[in-house]
Amino acid sequence: MTSNQIKEVALIHFAKHGYEGTSMALIAEDVGIKKQSIYTHFKGKDDLFLQVCRDVFSEQIRFIMEFVECNKTKKLEELLYELLLKYKERYDRDDSTKFWLRISFFPPNHLSEQIIKLVYETLDHIEDIIFPIIEKAMNEGEISSEVGPKRATAAYMGVLDGIFVEMIYGGTNRLNKRIESSWYLYWRGLSIG
Repeated sequence: MTSNQIKEVALIHFAKHGYEGTSMALIAEDVGIKKQSIYTHFKGKDDLFLQVCRDVFSEQIRFIMEFVECNKTKKLEELLYELLLKYKERYDRDDSTKFWLRISFFPPNHLSEQIIKLVYETLDHIEDIIFPIIEKAMNEGEISSEVGPKRATAAYMGVLDGIFVEMIYGGTNRLNKRIESSWYLYWRGLSIG
């Protein structure tokens, strides 16, 4: 039994039931240990939760980095649009992405400050990964330079944020509508100039 096994089980429960709806006893039961054994690895529920958060937030950054690396030869339009679709797919299939988005919007009150700090650090890191891709496309004339790379990157993050909101609150139809409409206007804004 390792702390990683405990964190894997905890992630499933936190993603499904949130912080308040997850008990240490249930995590221990699913891992196959006594509740007291968890405290050998973690100070308590808050410590476990924050460590799961750090792991999940780091995993989101790794996902973006790997996605960009695997798709770096694609045109900007294709790469950025496919990233939106990939997040939709990940939300449907991946507990880690569900947890990341839900906790970003609904952190436990007493851990809110720490979680929001992680959220902003993660989003800033994602923005730092996307910025040079957009800047390069502008420099190569793939898109208009009129908007500027900082503004274009910030606008893309706004599109991504809107899609994240629909993943949590809307159904598939609302999400698809948000993706298509937001992407159309975003790309049209970059293409005209």
